[in-house]
Amino acid sequence: MKILFGIQGTGNGHISRCRTLAKALDEAGAQVDYIFSGRDAKDYFGMDAFGNYKIYEGMSFATKNGKINLRKTIQRIRGFRLIKDVRDLNLSQYDTIISDFEPVSAWAAHHQGRESLGISNQAVCQYFKPKEYGFVANTIMKFYAPVTKPVGLHWFHFGHALVPPMIDPLVCQQENGKIIVYLPFESLEDIINLLIPFSHDYEFECFHPQIKQETINNNVHLKPLSRDEFTNAVSCCSGIITNTGFALISEALVLGKKILTKPVSGQFEQIYNADCLAKLDLATVMDFLDQKTVQTWLTKPSPSPVIYPDVATQLANWIVSNQQESLSSLSNRLWQQTVFPANVQQRIKALGYAI
Repeated sequence: MKILFGIQGTGNGHISRCRTLAKALDEAGAQVDYIFSGRDAKDYFGMDAFGNYKIYEGMSFATKNGKINLRKTIQRIRGFRLIKDVRDLNLSQYDTIISDFEPVSAWAAHHQGRESLGISNQAVCQYFKPKEYGFVANTIMKFYAPVTKPVGLHWFHFGHALVPPMIDPLVCQQENGKIIVYLPFESLEDIINLLIPFSHDYEFECFHPQIKQETINNNVHLKPLSRDEFTNAVSCCSGIITNTGFALISEALVLGKKILTKPVSGQFEQIYNADCLAKLDLATVMDFLDQKTVQTWLTKPSPSPVIYPDVATQLANWIVSNQQESLSSLSNRLWQQTVFPANVQQRIKALGYAI
């Protein structure tokens, strides 16, 4: 089977989960070409799993100080370039088209009358339309990267045909007391000011795209982005402070790390993710960089891990078999293999769902 896989490059989370699926697709015998959009070519790193990938401009959201900047987002859109890329992308050689919220591949499939799989956290919007989204947000989620068969990834199914997160096998090491901070959409200065009052009692390691060289500021360790170093730091840390993207929080849940998360203001997916985490008692949520919330959270113990199955392997086999099994059946099998901690099970029951 020959596959075109379009991946949203704006956030590292999209790339992380697709890297996991890329390995599984390779093991399942698929031949896959990858395209990315939404980020400058120089800003991609750790891309070996994707072979000779191609980069398009696509579309992306602009943020400033932890908020979506709508004006700059609109200014970034190069409509004629996007239309040209969509029309020039020939899909005739591919058996299957997959999009992880990537607009060029999705719109090319739409333009050429091809079926397409949409495998992403954003695909849950086929079922959920939170009141916080509003008309504009729902329109964006519907038309940004349209697909014919959405496959939504989520931390819980909420009674729908969703599938659990795709995560590489992770080994939880002994906790070292350090707190990992990854808030890429926040101002670095604001992050440092948030952490300084606690830096004498706790050790923070802050990874941020603005950091180009490792330094220390008031006992806060500032580190440039590095996939391997970041993965190792997460595996042995005692807690994670991050925005409310999907991939890193999924890894933290599997590792049994306590999570403090701040959704990017105006980022519809992150707002909904934060609401779900709070409902399921999976994380502590703060709407802004709040020192009081940090102080309370730092004293919390580590939670029990969530046990998710090997979703990537089963999803890759499902794709390569031409999706002969229904999505509903695949979803049921995967959730039957999932084990939640006792506190989360209580929340699930209180919400009226069977475990």
